[in-house]
Amino acid sequence: MTEYELPGPPPIAVSVKRSARAKRYGLRISRLDGRVTLTVPRGGTERGALSFLRAQEDWLRAQLATQLPAQRVGIGTRLPLEGRLARVVETEARRGGLAGDFIEVPVRAASPGAYVAGLLKAQAQARLSEASAHYADLVGRAFSGISLRDTRSRWGSCSSAGRLMYSWRLIMAPPEVLDYVAAHEVAHLVEMNHSAAYWRVVARICPDYAVHRDWLRQEGAGLHRYRFKD
Repeated sequence: MTEYELPGPPPIAVSVKRSARAKRYGLRISRLDGRVTLTVPRGGTERGALSFLRAQEDWLRAQLATQLPAQRVGIGTRLPLEGRLARVVETEARRGGLAGDFIEVPVRAASPGAYVAGLLKAQAQARLSEASAHYADLVGRAFSGISLRDTRSRWGSCSSAGRLMYSWRLIMAPPEVLDYVAAHEVAHLVEMNHSAAYWRVVARICPDYAVHRDWLRQEGAGLHRYRFKD
């Protein structure tokens, strides 16, 4: 059994995963998409797993009720941009752009959501390039390049070749949070690990990093609720 549907209302789809390392049954709800995973330990049975799931049903439904619903981006949508809410509006101009608290989309745009995503990615590329160069200068190291992705498992990474990768959705977070992630990844140019020495580098170039790390832990999942494709 790899999938199970807990009867409604509403029914809940549950992914069932066996784990040789798990010592007990467990439930996990993804903060990114609300997916429910039931972990079955070695020696666990289907009957035991379903019994555990039903015993946790009230808790599970209460947790799912707190999940933020997905938000499709279109004309009129308000979404975070550098930590403030901006409204998507139409413009008669041939090209749109970011203007204060507005995100302007040409009336001729085939997909307003996709157009907005393009604007955010361009802004993210500029801001993350600037922040990365700043912190690289502070640590006296150079990076080999920057790429943007729509990653869900991490906000950034640094390869052994010195290439930095970031989630472009960071442009929706407050500027100081974006800066912290840049500092976090650039610090790996000095220490390719998360040792005490590594965190000393982070603390030196971004002294209040813990505050911004906590913001991502508490609020970061909300940045993934926005859907830009039709």
